[in-house]
Amino acid sequence: MFHLITGGSGSGKSEYAEQKLMEYASHSKRNKKRYYIATMMPFGKETEEKIARHRRLRAGKGFETIECYTDLKKAAEVLQTKETGSVLLECMSNLVANEMYDPSGAGENAEESILAGIHKLQKASDDLVVVTNEVFSDSMTDNPEMEKYLKLLGNINLRMGEMADLVTEVVYGIPVERKDIKHENDNRRCIPGEACVCKKAEPIHSLDGWGTM
Repeated sequence: MFHLITGGSGSGKSEYAEQKLMEYASHSKRNKKRYYIATMMPFGKETEEKIARHRRLRAGKGFETIECYTDLKKAAEVLQTKETGSVLLECMSNLVANEMYDPSGAGENAEESILAGIHKLQKASDDLVVVTNEVFSDSMTDNPEMEKYLKLLGNINLRMGEMADLVTEVVYGIPVERKDIKHENDNRRCIPGEACVCKKAEPIHSLDGWGTM
């Protein structure tokens, strides 16, 4: 099961993601192992404070942390050597920046590398929860490099949204379900006793021209 969780800065998405991961790990015949894939590089006071905060949130919850700043396939390979369990990856926005700008990253092949890694993580876990950022909730930028980053993150979010079983946006601490394949028929306007002529929403396949949205 793949659950994608998004939201703006300070929306409460991290707490919600950990809550859902704990639920997935415990709602089974066995208490599943819990893995946390950390993507934030520890540099500077601000990032160190964020890392410390997330460690406090996870304290006492039985998470095993796997640090992975680039190349998700390596994290999947590590998981393949361990007991299968539930995996929380946080955060996709950090991973994208690392892949684009760090010397060890995939550079121009960042999107392909990240999505291949997500596929491998799905295969290596019982449950996969990925936290990302709602990139269009903030004001637009005139910085070409930032536009490139936001477009790439947006495209990856779209691809993950297509792949995911569940998509949730957290707004002011309130989870809003955007996709649930188990209940996809709830959104169809069908009338009992009549033929259904409803159509499922078609996914957006690109963010080309995203600045005009």
